[in-house]
Amino acid sequence: MEAGLIRYEAATADDAEDLVAIRIAAMRESLERLGRFDLQRARDRFLAGFEPALTRHVVAAGARVGFVVVRPHDDGLLLDHLYIMPSAQGRGIGAAVMADVLADADARGLRMRVGALRESAANRFYLRRGFIHERTSEWDEHYLRPAGG
Repeated sequence: MEAGLIRYEAATADDAEDLVAIRIAAMRESLERLGRFDLQRARDRFLAGFEPALTRHVVAAGARVGFVVVRPHDDGLLLDHLYIMPSAQGRGIGAAVMADVLADADARGLRMRVGALRESAANRFYLRRGFIHERTSEWDEHYLRPAGG
């Protein structure tokens, strides 16, 4: 995706249900593959940790196509959520968002952590961007990207 074709909008508490729908659409296939898809659990898990101040909509071609949440975490940052609607995937939007997130972390001299559902394509996505596999938990793979990449 060409630089400048995405932008970010601040989320508000009123956006919660729209964000849940994006998360579920983006994760459903991976969760179903693991036999872990539960609509209510997916909704509840997101809403329990939803902080509008940390949440930004991803906008491409004038439409909200995803969202990103980066949280302060220990001595760095946690990429808590990065979801792009399936209909907008494969166009470089996620890569552009990730480049922005990592550029911010690098500018601040902070390392970045992220977790991804086991067997999800997101695992390859993070490895290609300099994340190092740290550990495997029951359902997730956990990664670290050192400060400065």
